[in-house]
Amino acid sequence: MSKIKKYLPLAVSIGIAWGAAGLSYLLTGRSNMEGYAALNQPPLAPPGWLFPVVWSVLYTLMGISAWMVWKRPGSSRGALRAYGLQLVLNVLWTPVFFRLERYWLAFGILIALWLAIGNMILQFRKVSPTAALLQIPYLLWVTFAGYLNFIIAWLN
Repeated sequence: MSKIKKYLPLAVSIGIAWGAAGLSYLLTGRSNMEGYAALNQPPLAPPGWLFPVVWSVLYTLMGISAWMVWKRPGSSRGALRAYGLQLVLNVLWTPVFFRLERYWLAFGILIALWLAIGNMILQFRKVSPTAALLQIPYLLWVTFAGYLNFIIAWLN
């Protein structure tokens, strides 16, 4: 098997995760992302440059772990559905928070996203424990994002 055929599914899987990131960005636009810095910020709010760095790593890990699950045909259907659900919620949160500035609604979506990520991790664990472990940083970051979202909604 050629290396291209061997790694093409991995590249596609990472591309899907990054495609979700791109769609989220397109739905949000740059309109209010600059306005984030002007909001009353919670303690522990990281600098703006850190967000794209962290999300780059997380989207890549999402793609890798989804590929690890996909490689296991037959046992991966439910896990990949859970992956898809959390990806939809992930895409939805950004425009609701940044473009619409509906911080409490965004917080509700973030709670649903956190639960969906937890479910995805449990589903991935049944298929590939390593794939599940790769999602722990994502869950931790979304937990931290929940803190930021809640305090921003409260202060603004």
